Amino acid sequence: MSTINLDRECGCFRRSNLENNTSFASKDDALMQAQAMVNHMNTKFCSKHGFTLSEDGENFNITMGQPVQAAAPTGGCCGGGHCD
Repeated sequence: MSTINLDRECGCFRRSNLENNTSFASKDDALMQAQAMVNHMNTKFCSKHGFTLSEDGENFNITMGQPVQAAAPTGGCCGGGHCD
């Protein structure tokens, strides 16, 4: 038996049809669902938070943290192509 646990439920999660502490007979099924949840939450939710997936034995934990930011341009360049 494998379980998907979300450490904190944000407002977007509570308004969604996703469920916390969901159990699966198969670890593979739990992994596929956990990956789908993380992808959905990172792309469809409001982006105030980022979500990461980790494995703990037979269980999967989804952690809410800082949103994933795009990599900042290096060297002070804005990336517009005119700083060469």
